[in-house]
Amino acid sequence: MKQRSLFDIISPIMTGPSSSHTAGALRLGLLAKNIYNMPVKKVKFILYNSFAQTGLGHGTDKALIAGLFGFRVDSENIKNIFTLPQIKNVEYEYEFIQNPDRHPNSVDFIIDGELSMKISGNSIGAGIVEIIKIDDFDVKISGEYNTLLLFYKDKPGMISKVSSLIQAENINIASLECDRNARGRVASMCICLDSELSANILKEIQNINDVYYVRNIKKLED
Repeated sequence: MKQRSLFDIISPIMTGPSSSHTAGALRLGLLAKNIYNMPVKKVKFILYNSFAQTGLGHGTDKALIAGLFGFRVDSENIKNIFTLPQIKNVEYEYEFIQNPDRHPNSVDFIIDGELSMKISGNSIGAGIVEIIKIDDFDVKISGEYNTLLLFYKDKPGMISKVSSLIQAENINIASLECDRNARGRVASMCICLDSELSANILKEIQNINDVYYVRNIKKLED
């Protein structure tokens, strides 16, 4: 069982009144930023349930876009985020939905730029978050670990090739999850690591035949 830290108990130092609606929302934005990792031209935020009902009063709308553009939880810029130049140059919108099938504090990021991507996540409480879906693939990215994300052609040997490169660098794999939309089509691999991968290993993984997309998602700072 993972031992809980003081951070888990008292929640982070933050701008805003709610750990779930403000700190959690911003941390989801930071994860979405690291997953997409390209300039954002347009983004639509779909807020669900409690996020949709009370999020505006708690600054969830500001926190989500602040995280997506790399601001920290304690940044004073969150209060005036919509007036900042880098935000004014981006097209953004919000939609509010009630859906009993979604987590009470749930959001979809629909991002457009060099490519389009949908990233879905939940804010669990005390600043703890999880990304649960990228496009049509189920994932589990919490920001508690350095995480390697890949999209690739589903075929034998791909997991072995990637894990062998990681093991060669003497890095321990904390967890590994895969998903696919159909046999032989595009699949996803999400690997949580105890240490950060070097640029050389990332390049080797990118050069594996039929690997389409690679992201090194750094562990979020408390």
